[in-house]
Amino acid sequence: MSIHENLLGGPPPTHLPDDPGPRELLASGAAPAEVAAKYPASSLAWAQLADDAFEGGRVVESYAYARTGYHRGLDALRRSGWKGHGPVPWEHEPNRGFLRALHALGRAAQAIGEQEEYERCSGFLRDSSQTAADTLG
Repeated sequence: MSIHENLLGGPPPTHLPDDPGPRELLASGAAPAEVAAKYPASSLAWAQLADDAFEGGRVVESYAYARTGYHRGLDALRRSGWKGHGPVPWEHEPNRGFLRALHALGRAAQAIGEQEEYERCSGFLRDSSQTAADTLG
């Protein structure tokens, strides 16, 4: 028996397909807005826009970017067989855009006083990947 085997019989982890284009552009210093325009389905680009807006004090803008990245990520998860619950491992790099967008959405929701959304996002992040929750704060 593997140490990572799910003993509760829950769904297997969802691994999004790799799309290195947005990740490589962002790593090379491309503006996140340009990356999001070129790859609008990329949760990673939207998550970076959300992070940048939040760091700049533009919380409502961050919320909007994060919500876009979150919904783009949900679409990708569903296309990958996700049924609305189950692990989305941080360790699988293509999942990180969605997980970052989810974290950013919760963070911005908390900042604007939307406590129920913050709690929902925080719980969803922990349920999806405790490592992501620990890593992202």
